Amino acid sequence: MQIAKGPYLNFHAAHAEKVEEMKTLRFSNKIFIVALLCAATTIAASAQTLTTIANFNKADGFNPTSLAQGTDGNLYGVTYYGGVSSNCPLSPTAGCGTLFRVTTAGTLTLLYTFCSKANCADGFNPVGNLVQGANGNFYGVTQLGGGNTSVCSEGCGTFFEITPAGQLTTLHGFCSQTNCSDGGQPIGGLMVAANGVFYGTTEGGGATNGGTVFSITSGGAFTTLYNFCAQTSCTDGSFPAAAMVQATNGKLYGSTDFGGTYNRGTIFSISTAGSFASVHTFNRGINPSPNPLIQGADGNLYGTTAEGGTYRDGTVFRLTPAGTLTYLHSFCTESGCVDGELPYVGLAQGNDGNFYGTTSGGGRIYYAGTVFEITPTRSFSTLYSFCAQTACLDGSAAMGLMQATNGNFYGVTKDGGSDNAGTVFELSTGLGPFVEAKPGFSNAGKTVYILGNNLTGTSSVTFNGTAATFSVISDTFMKATVPAGATTGTIQVTTPSGTLLSNMPFHIIK
Repeated sequence: MQIAKGPYLNFHAAHAEKVEEMKTLRFSNKIFIVALLCAATTIAASAQTLTTIANFNKADGFNPTSLAQGTDGNLYGVTYYGGVSSNCPLSPTAGCGTLFRVTTAGTLTLLYTFCSKANCADGFNPVGNLVQGANGNFYGVTQLGGGNTSVCSEGCGTFFEITPAGQLTTLHGFCSQTNCSDGGQPIGGLMVAANGVFYGTTEGGGATNGGTVFSITSGGAFTTLYNFCAQTSCTDGSFPAAAMVQATNGKLYGSTDFGGTYNRGTIFSISTAGSFASVHTFNRGINPSPNPLIQGADGNLYGTTAEGGTYRDGTVFRLTPAGTLTYLHSFCTESGCVDGELPYVGLAQGNDGNFYGTTSGGGRIYYAGTVFEITPTRSFSTLYSFCAQTACLDGSAAMGLMQATNGNFYGVTKDGGSDNAGTVFELSTGLGPFVEAKPGFSNAGKTVYILGNNLTGTSSVTFNGTAATFSVISDTFMKATVPAGATTGTIQVTTPSGTLLSNMPFHIIK
């Protein structure tokens, strides 16, 4: 049972059906099973260099969703299924999900198996992305579990903290407040703002059962910031299902699957104090189900929709902070859907300024998904089509993609690989290493973290030419203080092996 529909999905019967359909598309490990059975020959891969660096085997995970680079240079993520817990109530065979670490060389380590505690008090079916806090620990959410079964029969999800060594602490169980006022099933994942507080959304619950925006500290102090469907006919949106992003103006931007003027989803902004505004309401095609947004180097927001577009197979779009939306690409517009379709994750902007992403379907081979590149001026290229290897050993149904500071892209596939449980892959496009500041904006005097490679022996750090004080913590991590008089621009780090530039301009907030 995914969710108790009575209190959550009573806005419209069609909504309930649609949400269940989207969950099936996002999380089912059977989407491409027919294609996998047909994959029996080797087909030449594209010119891009894609390497499978790790294979999941169900015991260490099954259906990975995304990756995040830690300060140690390793990649961390979750799998929706998998693990060896005997307590898993819904799918003991598939497992309740895991947390893992993988090096860029491909060493995969299981950190935690969910539903390891009685009554799944630690949650299960982790979703979205992991984010690293200032204390070095990672934070995330589970869709189910947590012990609060009065609304959701298996629990409404959790917010958790885990150390890099694998010690997990449950900090909040959703629907633990009266009438589920804190929301339930936070399927969109988390983000950490410049103030160090975590922010997320819940798909259900809240004052009007349309979902919520919440904040929570690393100590577990929880606040509901907004209840969706607070406006007549849910014109403010309902059922948010994607992680938010903080833009350089300090506002958080996110999306909803439903609601809005045309009941086809919205994009919204909200301040860290809870001041809410609708930015855009979708009005084309069927419900587009927008995915997580990113802010590009030009200050605009970029994202994908899982549906909508010319043939209702998904889009790439740009949105100005003022709310003007431009579609940059509609998927499946190339013959045979070789450009891919159904992108269920957002974009990553490379240090070349172009945008990169994945699709879970389409492509040149067995409909197994793609990796694509698109420029800000709409030039689109399919970089790789999955299932290019015999028996889909390179994976299928691609999900999250990110660029690590070594310049290569890393991502996961839900299916395929040696055990048909998903893979971790590396894609080299010839881009060089860089440094990444977290957060990407601040004011003078504040400390920012800088991720990179070969940082030991760094001799200088400048913010758009202005020298900063800094301390090197490790070969992959350093801290710097934003200098007085600095202006918005590139961070430059001088190391013994060369000069590294930031992948995005660092914005100085006055």
